[in-house]
Amino acid sequence: MKLKQLALKIDVDTYRGTREGVPRLVEALQRHHAQATFFFSLGPDHTGRAIKRVFRPGFMQKVSRTSVVKHYGIKTLLYGTLLPGPDIGRKCADILRAVRDAGFEVGIHCYDHIRWQDHVAGKDETWTRRELQRAVDRYIEIFGEAPKSHAAAGWQINRHALRQTQHLGFDYSSDTRGTHPFIPTWDAEIIACPQLPTTLPTLDELIGRDGITVDNVAQHLLQLTQDAPATGHVYTLHAELEGQKWLPVFEQLLQGWQAQGYELVSMRNYLQGLKAETLPLHEVKQGMVEGRSGTLAVQGESA
Repeated sequence: MKLKQLALKIDVDTYRGTREGVPRLVEALQRHHAQATFFFSLGPDHTGRAIKRVFRPGFMQKVSRTSVVKHYGIKTLLYGTLLPGPDIGRKCADILRAVRDAGFEVGIHCYDHIRWQDHVAGKDETWTRRELQRAVDRYIEIFGEAPKSHAAAGWQINRHALRQTQHLGFDYSSDTRGTHPFIPTWDAEIIACPQLPTTLPTLDELIGRDGITVDNVAQHLLQLTQDAPATGHVYTLHAELEGQKWLPVFEQLLQGWQAQGYELVSMRNYLQGLKAETLPLHEVKQGMVEGRSGTLAVQGESA
């Protein structure tokens, strides 16, 4: 009998998350004999510039629920403003290669996380292509080969970026929130690069809402995964959260999912279990996700 699959997608946003969170996650995954895919931010850490998000609807609520200072640290929150942003790809290349050498799949998250997340939705083709090419070039510099997968920072994307996922020959991309894998369309234009959307809520979207706390959030998530859809699940975690203070919660989830009969796989393993030629077409659109501020790229109606 084929095991139901749950793909673990690890977003690495910051210098601290790379240095501290990533090695801890590697150790935890190895302890539980689980696979995962690490998507790295490869350029400067400019986390401090996220202060501009204070004017977005829902941003202050999210900050108050999840204690940004506790998870990211004061120093990280000053990078790109009062402190120069460290170059993650240059300073942490050995850590990134060690993840690959430990047998984990690696891919592109972005070059500059804040720059992409805060601006890509409204940018043109030239800007978008340049930003993505910076990430591709740095990836090649670090790993000695071209990247084959992409997961957009903050689930932020535009038409030009989707086109680039096809042009650059990525095997898949995970830029959206949704319910099942699909082939993306944008205003009826088909983009020939499968989308593997995040299907489950993240810890920072859940904790502090509707009576959910650090102590019971794992139980809540495990209730959501009791009945697996035919195409399984994709869960996104963050090196800054599950790789640090919420690591015990993540280990509860790993144990719980394995007890539910899930095979914990990388995104590539997950893709290989799908029939790409039979994936449905769905429009990519902007939408809201409970517990997260602003709009994200989401899986729309069947095209």
